[in-house]
Amino acid sequence: MVSVVQNVAIDCSDAYELACFWSRVTGRPVDPEGRPGDPEVQVLLEEGPLLHFNQVPEPKAVKNRIHLCLRPDTTREQEVERLLGLGATLVADRRSSDGTGWAVLADPEGNEFCVLRSASDRAATPS
Repeated sequence: MVSVVQNVAIDCSDAYELACFWSRVTGRPVDPEGRPGDPEVQVLLEEGPLLHFNQVPEPKAVKNRIHLCLRPDTTREQEVERLLGLGATLVADRRSSDGTGWAVLADPEGNEFCVLRSASDRAATPS
C-alpha cells in the first residue's frame, strides 16, 4: 500500500489572494469555484498535487519547514525579477558568481520558496 500526495497545503490569512498570486507564478488557474473571502482555495496545477491555500487565524512566525522549489522555463535571473514584480520579496541570495545556486524568495504572506537554475542555466554552468 502507498499514499498519493493530493495537495500541498499552505496556511495563510487570505486564501483567495494568495491563490491568485500563486496562479500568476505558475500560470495555472485558480479553481473556478474559488471566490474572494473563501477560507480554502486551490490552484489547479497541470501535473502533480494541487496547491491548497487554507486560511488560518495565526500569522506566520518562523521559517517554513517545507517549501516549494521552482524551476523556471526562462533563466533563473529573469524569473526572480518577474516574481519580485508580482509581489514576492528576496529573503536570501544563494546565487554564486559562477552561475550556480538559487534565490530564496517569499510570497506576499512570507512563505519562503526557492528559484532554481533553469535548464538553460544548468547547461551554461559546470555544476
